[in-house]
Amino acid sequence: MISYIKGTLEWMEEDRVFVEAGGIGYGIFVSPMTLSALPPLHSTVQLFTHFAIKDDGASLYGFRSMEELRLFHQLIGVSGLGPKGALALLGAMPAASIRLAIATEDAKTLMRAPGLGRKTAQKIIIDLKDKLKNEELLPQALELDAPSLASPSAKTEALEALLALGYSRSEAVKALSTLEGDDTQALLKAALKQMMK
Repeated sequence: MISYIKGTLEWMEEDRVFVEAGGIGYGIFVSPMTLSALPPLHSTVQLFTHFAIKDDGASLYGFRSMEELRLFHQLIGVSGLGPKGALALLGAMPAASIRLAIATEDAKTLMRAPGLGRKTAQKIIIDLKDKLKNEELLPQALELDAPSLASPSAKTEALEALLALGYSRSEAVKALSTLEGDDTQALLKAALKQMMK
């Protein structure tokens, strides 16, 4: 099994890169997000890899981080979602956004990935939501929306207030993820209104 490849980035295509390591050139499928984060050609690069063998041949899939690779392994464990579909999902949004969407049962967010329909998105949620820990998602959830806020602390304060009121983290994060603003009270009221529907 090939766990990672470290070598010279020789060539890039739309969905694949070629890395030379130890005199061997490896063709590695990557997501658009991974592709955009790679260094210039002829630089040293390291990609964590998944080696897939099917009836029609073998393929290597590459990722910038172990977190992405772990999520890829979880996604390909969902029946009906192969390596190409999992890679498309990882290319559509950051791993933290995917984990949050699964934990909060947000199928619409998952459907942003090209070729991913509602049934597959719901299957991903059903199969994986219990495997994700809400504690791991809390800091990531707050970081995701921080750039869109005038004051990220307002959303943080609203989240803490909802938790103090007895709501679960996943409920609170889901309610706040669709809201924007820099007024804690307004965010809290809007989130409570949404949760009581």
